[in-house]
Amino acid sequence: MQDAYPTPKGGAALVLSFKLAHKVTLILGSGPLAASRAFAALEAESSVIVLAKGGIEAACDELQWRVRRQQVQFVDWDHLPGTSDPNSDSETLDAFLASTSSVALAIITDTLSTGHRRSHESAEQLYNVFAAHHIPVNTTDIPEFCDFSFTSTHRFEHHETGEKTALQIGVTTNGQGCRLAARLRREIVAKLPREVGAAVAKVGHMRAMAVGSGGGGVKSDKIQDSEDEAAEELFEDGGVLTPNRPVPSRSNSENAIESRKRQIKWVAQVSEYWPISKLASMSVEDMKEVLAGEDTVQEGATQPSLHFDALYKPGRILLVGSGPGHPSLLTIATHTALTQLADLVLSDKLVPDAVLKLIPKHVQVRIARKFPGNAEGAQTEMMEAAVEAAKRGLTVVRQGDPVVYGRAGEEVLYFRSHGFEPLVIPGVSSALAAPTFAGIPVTQRGVAESFIVCTGVGRKGKEVQLPGYERGRTLVILMGVARLAQVISALIDTSEEQKRRDGHAYPAHTPIAIIERASMPDQRVISSILKDIVRALESSGEQRPPGMMIIGWSVLALHRSGDVGVLDEDGEKEDETRVKRWLGGDDAPGWRIREGLETGWEDI
Repeated sequence: MQDAYPTPKGGAALVLSFKLAHKVTLILGSGPLAASRAFAALEAESSVIVLAKGGIEAACDELQWRVRRQQVQFVDWDHLPGTSDPNSDSETLDAFLASTSSVALAIITDTLSTGHRRSHESAEQLYNVFAAHHIPVNTTDIPEFCDFSFTSTHRFEHHETGEKTALQIGVTTNGQGCRLAARLRREIVAKLPREVGAAVAKVGHMRAMAVGSGGGGVKSDKIQDSEDEAAEELFEDGGVLTPNRPVPSRSNSENAIESRKRQIKWVAQVSEYWPISKLASMSVEDMKEVLAGEDTVQEGATQPSLHFDALYKPGRILLVGSGPGHPSLLTIATHTALTQLADLVLSDKLVPDAVLKLIPKHVQVRIARKFPGNAEGAQTEMMEAAVEAAKRGLTVVRQGDPVVYGRAGEEVLYFRSHGFEPLVIPGVSSALAAPTFAGIPVTQRGVAESFIVCTGVGRKGKEVQLPGYERGRTLVILMGVARLAQVISALIDTSEEQKRRDGHAYPAHTPIAIIERASMPDQRVISSILKDIVRALESSGEQRPPGMMIIGWSVLALHRSGDVGVLDEDGEKEDETRVKRWLGGDDAPGWRIREGLETGWEDI
């Protein structure tokens, strides 16, 4: 007989929202993650105390800013009684808690790599102190010392006024795929109507009227950004999230810890890049193949059967450009190749699900496993797979951006050496399409007379020499966001011995835009100036690869009423005023963030 009620199955979490008004959130540590947690607690109307070593001078810029504005209280651990003994942190914390009332939550963030990184043993001692005071605690990157974890959250804005509303959503995978949780949250947000936040505000107001409160709606049910236990999401230095941090090339001397770290990185890469449909259909063997991460297909090895009853006609190989991501920007030639000609599709990992869904279900699709530290081996594997299939009479479609920093050149030579002359079908390059989607012209009369495209990453991860500053030129840098700090340093370095730039240094106030996931529903554009862009990216949460940089005065040329006088005779004298006006004045944070596509693309 069927059970009357469902049987509980473990593995989930009890997802809660805390009302923190008139209560204190205590945060240990003073880095960017501490600042992120502090902001979330402030939005939940909590009082925030930051307790950290090294003084306020060692805190990140955002925390210093909030302390100056009395949004956050800062307590210097080194000035508390008993701190002369480095082994007495638990006693010091115990005394501090005894003198501080209303602490509702504690968050330990200094277990990341910082100048005052807390050891595992010390974290355990502090966890026990909090437990003795009945205070729930989250310890970053040490799940056994966590009473609660964070979901990946989004708070909706009013679609007309831009004001934040009471509506939030949170996603958690309970530690099974932390980067995937952040991605799912973005996709959920992108699929909801723009008016959903305003609708909640209206319903809240109506509810308040019904109960006779006369208020303006319910308060926010705050759910904070995801942490879970995501070693794969965190830099060792606690910096901005990115799955593209370089991983050393694999070697035979790799130990067990290094192997596990690499596998975690590859899991993060799969979570970020593979289409949802692909993730859902993975078999156990698929998973083993990803984790094995073989560098090459061994000579003489047998490729898996593609299970086609194809006639043994002469095979062919097509290299097609798949555009920046939006399926409507595929050329007719590429669309025909994918939907009518292909027997096997070998896809770049950046090709989005919306494009892959156009491929008929009977066509096999293989996605390149070009993860950091495995790119060269994966490239060889894909080329060998293409030749093997073509020899069996199949039409192979290799899709990505084949020419602009793609692999078309080496693939043409490789296939030609194996008896196949591939057909290269150009596509719409993201180097031009992404700036257009972001409202940035790479050339504009009165602002930019030319543009140059370069890569931020050389072969096998080596640094590249970047072009120097020319006022009337736009610089487009592909594949460099994961190395943003190094790129910016190379551009603005004024020392005579610098060798990473060919030409004049860029002024620190030169406009820059980072465009992530161009043409996709969760596109994001972060705009600032060179000296502030690293902080802007760090303050924006997890990165959304693929990303690119646009540098030059064209970035602000079409903002609002426009500014096309950059190249006027006295235009340079107006730069300071020009930049302030663009970024919103002295009280603005120094950058602006724009989410999503312009209205109208949903119908195309």
